[in-house]
Amino acid sequence: MHWLVLALALIPLPAMAEFFTLKGHGGPIMGIATAPDGRIATASFDNSVGLWSNRNPEWLEGHEAAVNSVAFNGRAIYSAGDDFTLRRWPGGDVVGQHKGKIVGLAASKTHVATASWDGTIGLWPEDGSAPQVLQVGSGVNAVTFSPDGTTLYSAGMDGTLRVWDVASGQETRRLIEHRFGINELVLNPVDNWIAYGAVDGVTRVLDLTTGDVRDFTLERRPILALALTPDRSLLAVGDGEGYIMVINTAEWRIAQDFRATLRGPVWALAFSADGQNLHAGGLDEAMYSWPVSALGDQAQMAAAEPSFLKDPDEMSNGERQFARKCSICHSLTPDGQRRAGPTLHGIFGRKAGTLPGYFYSDTLQDSDIIWNDETINALFDQGPDHYIPGSKMPMQRITQASDRDDLITFLRSATTPENETGGNQ
Repeated sequence: MHWLVLALALIPLPAMAEFFTLKGHGGPIMGIATAPDGRIATASFDNSVGLWSNRNPEWLEGHEAAVNSVAFNGRAIYSAGDDFTLRRWPGGDVVGQHKGKIVGLAASKTHVATASWDGTIGLWPEDGSAPQVLQVGSGVNAVTFSPDGTTLYSAGMDGTLRVWDVASGQETRRLIEHRFGINELVLNPVDNWIAYGAVDGVTRVLDLTTGDVRDFTLERRPILALALTPDRSLLAVGDGEGYIMVINTAEWRIAQDFRATLRGPVWALAFSADGQNLHAGGLDEAMYSWPVSALGDQAQMAAAEPSFLKDPDEMSNGERQFARKCSICHSLTPDGQRRAGPTLHGIFGRKAGTLPGYFYSDTLQDSDIIWNDETINALFDQGPDHYIPGSKMPMQRITQASDRDDLITFLRSATTPENETGGNQ
């Protein structure tokens, strides 16, 4: 008997699932992907991709705007975002480009597919041959391949779930005509069903053999993320109100439904390669991962309130304007905190587009703007899209002159280095 005990002791036990976070991004987590070897990739509003091995990050930087989606394909990693580009890592080479934001990615052995708000789907061959552009006519939110890569499913703003033949680039079938836009898709090719989540909160599973539909819609909207465990036993659903619902797909029942984040939506979901953990991203600057066996029993995302959600009564008017208009993209500290935009520390007197280490648009790099009271006032009076056409800055204005004055006063106080006196430099 002692030999049996010894033999059992020598058998390695599986690692116990545990709660953990991946911290280091400077903006919300927009997309998550997992690789069979345990690596995790995170796409962030801070314009970067985090590649995590043993919870240590390697930063993949090159995008010029928020990164919305990321996917593993063998040893390669693909990412896409608000700068209209599809990039391949290592290297960050641009392998595809749209005329609008790319919000969804899928990879097969032969192609990478991109879903864009320009109303098209891009099919980019792995061998570098000529791509195909599939015309949809309205914004596309999600794409997914069949396992053999010959069929592509897509869904978008018009509420239509389409099927495409990859070889010909032709639409072959329409599975769903929903009244509201469809945001997310998950295909289960083994059991032959596809799940989708829509703007109106609808969460449904379509049996591709029988056409039967299972409905798991709750009173929360929109649906922003879907993920399936590797063994196909659990389907996770994230929504705009911060909840995660987990569906047991063997018994077709809701196994878990919990509030995952204190504030804001759940934008991204993915299961670990072994299926023991559920990873999630939202407004917080970290990815959260819960053991599947203890969902809802651990800490929530965004437990510390972001500055742009801080109680307005606790701030001066100038700080309020900064929190609402600037803080999600810009920091006030010298290190920049990995935000989507450059730090505003020392901005007064600085020529636009000149801070080292930040990827500026050509428009800003070529401009003659010097940031001071007058130019900052004009930026928010006219809006970036009019004051600096072609800039990456989001379209926004501060219409009241007194609010712009208060913002400038706050910025001068908060961004002037301590050894300088203020005043235009």
